[in-house]
This record gives sequence, C-alpha cells and structure tokens, in this order.
Amino acid sequence: MKPHLRTALACLVAALAAPALHAQEKTLNLYSARHYQTDEALYANFTKQTGIKINRIEAKEDELLERIKNEGAHSPADVFITVDAARLAKADELGLFAPVKSKPLEERIPSHLRSDDWFAFSTRARVLIYNKESIKPEDVKSYEDLAGPKLKGQVCSRSGAHPYNLSLLASLIAHHGEQKAEDWAKGVVANFARAPKGGDTDQIKAVAAGECGVAISNSYYFARLMRSSKPEDRKVVEKLGVVWPNQQTQGVHINISGGGMLKTAPNKEAAVKFLEYLASDEAQRHFADGNNEWPAVPGVKTDNPALAALGDFKADTLPVPTLAKNATLAQKIYDRAGWK
Repeated sequence: MKPHLRTALACLVAALAAPALHAQEKTLNLYSARHYQTDEALYANFTKQTGIKINRIEAKEDELLERIKNEGAHSPADVFITVDAARLAKADELGLFAPVKSKPLEERIPSHLRSDDWFAFSTRARVLIYNKESIKPEDVKSYEDLAGPKLKGQVCSRSGAHPYNLSLLASLIAHHGEQKAEDWAKGVVANFARAPKGGDTDQIKAVAAGECGVAISNSYYFARLMRSSKPEDRKVVEKLGVVWPNQQTQGVHINISGGGMLKTAPNKEAAVKFLEYLASDEAQRHFADGNNEWPAVPGVKTDNPALAALGDFKADTLPVPTLAKNATLAQKIYDRAGWK
C-alpha cells in the first residue's frame, strides 16, 4: 500500500474510533436486582443531568452475582444494586465491590447505613399488619409479641429463607443473642396460622381475609395498597391496622436498598457519579414518592400521602453491616426452628 493511502486509512480508523471511545466514556453498565418500573425515571434523570447513558441488566440477585463471577476481570458491570443488606453482604463476601471514597456519600448517607464498600440509598421498615376485628393493637406492640401465647394460630409469614426475614432475625440476634433469638423463632413457628408461603402482599391479604390475625411485612407493600385505585385493594386496607413494633425499645427493624461499584468496573468515574446521584435530594425523593420507600438521607422532603399517613416512628439504628454478618446464623436458627 502506498504511503499516502496508509496515512489516509489510519486517519479514517482514528476518526471512526474517536466517537466509539467517547461513547464508552459516557456509559454506565448497571446490574440491577431492583425490579420497579418507577426506577425508569430515576435513570432517565441521571442521563439527562450527566449525559451518561445507562446500560441496564436486570435479573434476580443470584443470577447477577453468578454472571459477574463468570465474567471475571472482563465484566462490563460498573455498579451492582439490590435490595436487602444480606444480599449486599453476599456480593461483598465474594470480593466484588471496590471501596469508594466520596465526600458527598460519606456526608449524606448516615454511617449505620453504609459500609466501606456499599451504600444504602433507601430504607424500608418491617412492620406488623393486624386485622382490626380480631387483634388488639396492644397485643402486637413488638416482634417479641409474635411468639407469645395470645397469638396462637394467628401469625402469617413468608419463608424464613427469604432475605427480608433473615435480616429481621439477624437484628434480633444482635439485640438479644443467639439463644433468645432462637426461642423467639420457635415461638413464632408455634403460632403460625399456616405454613409460610407467598410474598408480603400475600400475607397482608391473608390477614384481611381472616386467614390469620397478624403478619410481618415490609412497609412499602402496605403503602402500595394504600395508594391503589383498585376497589379490592381499598377494601383490604380498610380491614387492617399497622404497628411500628418495638417503639419502646430498639425501634422498628429497618432494611435497605443499596449498591456499590465493582472492582472490575471499566467506567469507574461514571460509577461514582451514579452512586453520588442516588444520594441526591432528587433521587432520594424518587425512592419515596415513586416506590414508597424512605430516603436514606436525613431531612429530604417527600410528597407521598401513604407514607405521611403511616406517621412517624422510631427506627432501629443497628448498623446494616451487622445484619449482613448475622444472616448465615439467622438461616441456621430458622432451620432449627422449622420456619421453612
């Protein structure tokens, strides 16, 4: 090939490569186990503000973690987000996260809602839902009450293997020790109205139907029903009351939705910008107004009538890494107690 043709070809290749390189710098690869349609606006706003396009892969937590492991050092994933401290801890144990040094994140996210490697961006409370016709609210003031003799045959719950319940028991282990936590689990199992099945919304509807008197549920499931325009959902809500448990002791158990940057992230600058964006007032309001969660950042004003109607409460400030640390023991206790 003649010299001038080689030069022209090199210039053409460089010209074609430049836009591709620029596009790569303006991209964030997000692996997400949050399956909420309302998050679409969250991602769109980030792109509008920063010009960084989000390539999103959604799947169940275990599938995403397995994918990241299999991809190894060549994984395109920049950020992994999911719900529940136990699931974030699982990713952490696999050595997937990279420490993030960010003044905005450290200043805005309370210390008990983050670790060195991942951050909470929203919170949800594990509340007690009771049937107003069959249960007195004073009989379900605490998680401990669920194991008491007054609630024999009255308790509904999802599986003990589910991370929401694992984190709840993990908090009780931290507060009361392993033996008392196991005694509690056995007491709750003895009070089951039926074998655990379904999700939190199924438990709420079972209480409304009189199948059981009280159930454990994440707060946002009930808030969804409160905001629903469906007549059948409104009828469910009318039959039920909500208790913030343990208000005289440690406070209601709080879990999180959160995420972190991966060690192999090819777009680290974009990853940090995205994590910082999730801690912004705008994003924090979205978690509350769009998906009925509470902001992780204190003092952010929200506009969610359901959350406002649920009122104020005392939250347990147990560090979320502690929940993660106790999750394996919690599963062993549930197994021994027969909470399947």
